[in-house]
Amino acid sequence: MKAEKTETNTGGRPTSFKAEYIELAYKFCLLGATDEQLAEFFNVAKSTINLWKQKQPKFLDALKRGKVIADANVAHSLYRRATGYSHPETHVSNYQGEIIKTEITKHYPPDTTSCIFWLKNRQPDKWRDKVEVNSSIKLDKETLDMIENQFLTKMAAAHERQKEVLKERGILTDDE
Repeated sequence: MKAEKTETNTGGRPTSFKAEYIELAYKFCLLGATDEQLAEFFNVAKSTINLWKQKQPKFLDALKRGKVIADANVAHSLYRRATGYSHPETHVSNYQGEIIKTEITKHYPPDTTSCIFWLKNRQPDKWRDKVEVNSSIKLDKETLDMIENQFLTKMAAAHERQKEVLKERGILTDDE
């Protein structure tokens, strides 16, 4: 005889979800974890993580909060690195056996790579490497013939220069 489904027995395998996973997932997301990494950490399939997100609102909220905070921290660090920054620091040195602590201001100049990365992501239409070329230009036969003649003339001149260089280096003779 089959067991009837009740509120406590919804059928299927019991969930492996535990309440402490909420805090663990939050902290792991603060470290930059992806859903795939969470699945590995909890020793479940990624589909199980997705199911937990659907069935456990607090788990989903913990993932969102952790990922947003982690992304915001990285964005802030990238921004500071792109624009340069300074911070106080204690320099510790040893002079004739005596420890000397000196308060200094450490400066990090703007980093070009960080600037480029930031701008390409924030304003891709202005800073992307790809250049759009308008290929709708129509050329008449006369213009095409002129371009072809200029190309052939330049190529012939380059060929002659190349032959002269090879002759100067003794690679070609005057007969060739």
